[in-house]
Amino acid sequence: MRVQRKEMQRDAWTRILLVWITCVPCFSTVPFNNQSMSLQSTSDAALRSRLLEGQRILIRAKRGWVWNQMFVLEEFSGPDPILVGRLHTDLDVGNKNIRYVLAGEGAGTIFAINDKTGDIHAMKRLDREEKAEYTLTAQVINRDTNEPLEPPSEFIIKVQDINDNPPQFIEGPYQGSVPEMSPVGTSVTRVTATDADDPVYGNSAKLVYSILEGQPYFSIDQNSAVIKVALAGMDRELREEYLVVIQAKDMGGHMGGLSGTTTVTITLTDINDNPPKFSKGSYEFTIPEDLGIGKPGGRVKANDRDIGENARSTYSIVGGDERDVFQIITDSPTQEGILSLKKPLDFESKKFYNLTVVATNVRSSTTGVPFLDQAVVKVVVEDADEPPVFTESMYVFEVHENAPITTVIGTVAARDQDAMRSLIRYSIDRHTDLERQFNIHVEDGKITLAKPLDRETDTWHNITVTATEIRNHSQISRAIVAIRVLDINDNAPEFPAEYEAYLCENGKPGQVIQTISAVDKDNPVQGHTFHYRMEILSNPNFTIKNNLDNSISILAKHDSFRRQKQEFYLLPIVVTDDGDPPMSSTNTLTIRVCGCSKDGVVQSCNPEAFVLPIGLSMGALIAILACIILLLVIVVLFVTLRRHKNEPLIIKDDEDVRENIIRYDDEGGGEEDTEAFDIATLQNPDGINGFLPRKDIKPDLQFMPRQGHHSDIRRICLKKWGHLFQNC
Repeated sequence: MRVQRKEMQRDAWTRILLVWITCVPCFSTVPFNNQSMSLQSTSDAALRSRLLEGQRILIRAKRGWVWNQMFVLEEFSGPDPILVGRLHTDLDVGNKNIRYVLAGEGAGTIFAINDKTGDIHAMKRLDREEKAEYTLTAQVINRDTNEPLEPPSEFIIKVQDINDNPPQFIEGPYQGSVPEMSPVGTSVTRVTATDADDPVYGNSAKLVYSILEGQPYFSIDQNSAVIKVALAGMDRELREEYLVVIQAKDMGGHMGGLSGTTTVTITLTDINDNPPKFSKGSYEFTIPEDLGIGKPGGRVKANDRDIGENARSTYSIVGGDERDVFQIITDSPTQEGILSLKKPLDFESKKFYNLTVVATNVRSSTTGVPFLDQAVVKVVVEDADEPPVFTESMYVFEVHENAPITTVIGTVAARDQDAMRSLIRYSIDRHTDLERQFNIHVEDGKITLAKPLDRETDTWHNITVTATEIRNHSQISRAIVAIRVLDINDNAPEFPAEYEAYLCENGKPGQVIQTISAVDKDNPVQGHTFHYRMEILSNPNFTIKNNLDNSISILAKHDSFRRQKQEFYLLPIVVTDDGDPPMSSTNTLTIRVCGCSKDGVVQSCNPEAFVLPIGLSMGALIAILACIILLLVIVVLFVTLRRHKNEPLIIKDDEDVRENIIRYDDEGGGEEDTEAFDIATLQNPDGINGFLPRKDIKPDLQFMPRQGHHSDIRRICLKKWGHLFQNC
């Protein structure tokens, strides 16, 4: 507990304080927790001197020392154990019968107690960085009975720090960057060191930073460890990287303190402070006149001491390209300007060009004005043997499909571009004219017809014509010739399909039977116009109606059409176009007479239906068919029953037929009786073919039933011979 001093008035407490001051040496304990055990204190003399100061003593409340804390210095390595403190109780008045007991963290191993005096010693070397404090419990017991004399009390032993750990840069080595030409005081980066010593006790963990290497370029704030630029005008193009050594020292930087170091690599980043510069003031390129469009003709380069985006230049032509023949683009990987053609060169018209090329850099980061440099590029056009050039890239000719053979369709022409004129030969690429329908004159380029044309087969013919220099067969040019075949009226109109119309028997006069339209393979410019007429103008059964849309409708003239009279009609129709000369064709329409419902829906057109009475419905047909099937079933049943009546009469052994007595009203005649009736016939009536029984004697079947067996005998009789004897 804390020993506290209360504020007391001067007059009330003067005598009490004087007595207490006089008697202070007599006391060696301070009560705590309402117990008599205490820790030894050495502050009594100081307190006494403070209380005796002045004639007038002013007592004020102040913090007393904390009784339940002890301190031990870390890393102590003397020959004897170090005394940490002493435990004492009011019960200890020279009585040898008490014993001090220590328990808790490190009791018995790190800390030992003298059970008689209460002295606590540290037995091992302690390290505050491993464990800063220990919590223990003290108690007084009877030495003889081991019974506690006081309740246990808890206290803490704190390990006092010494400066035994140097500062460390955990995250080092460091990397930093700052733009070149930065002003003095520009922040670069910050470093951080840590010290394992106690930051609240002394200056063991108070760090001060300094630069060991890196002056005069950089400096560091000794408290915040922020590295700053110390020299103005540092140029990346002269030196790009700096190695700075930073030191952190504890004890506030005083002598005896420990220190640690780290390195910081500082890189100057580039800014756009250098203009592009051509490696030479003029360039000369020789470009053949047949160089393709977009192909490179030469390269120029403006060097820039900057790097990255700051070194990128844009090239442009600002003079000498009046006809807009050239263009220059930037090659990103090499930062070169590539000169190429936008239009073909012509040695015969212009033999050289003087171009002014400018390389422009992005805006300067210091002045804001774009950097640029220019150079002169001289282009010499080199003559080349070029292929012939057709007067047109594509020719379009027209010819009628009835044109005769050798008709001239059109003429192509090509010229030699070189100074030395050469004769040219023309030909047709036969891969584009597999049927060889056209020919070309090798000298004048006239295209003629070789085979008749049919517009309805091919409307267009695309062929390729080649022009070759006679003196240099490798110089070949090609041109496409499109030949359009013009139409003539050489096809008659006709029906697109074979029409088959249906006419209802119960139709009315004027009924539309079929609508017909024609087609024509020809394709006149003004469109098709067809005229229809019946081949037999005075047809008694049908007539036609013009629908004014190149189609007609076939109409019935009367309502007396019957299938019994005529099943179908053939109606020839003549179709004529408006061509020059007009073409016509005759097409036949087949009209079938059919039976229809009241709504005009066709039901049957088969000639077999003529034999049926008029008005016979489908239900009636089904009823007739059902009757026929029923009659067939009856016939089959009758035949089956007749077969069962003809089964043989066989007496089985397992049945008792003793009561079935057949009596003949005739006397035995010996052999005559034997021949008259064969008893085997009763057993197997089918065994003797053609046997005819006697007809002069009619046998009588008599029954002699036993008493009580009349119903059984009757059942047996009916079962075996019922088909022979009807009155069994």
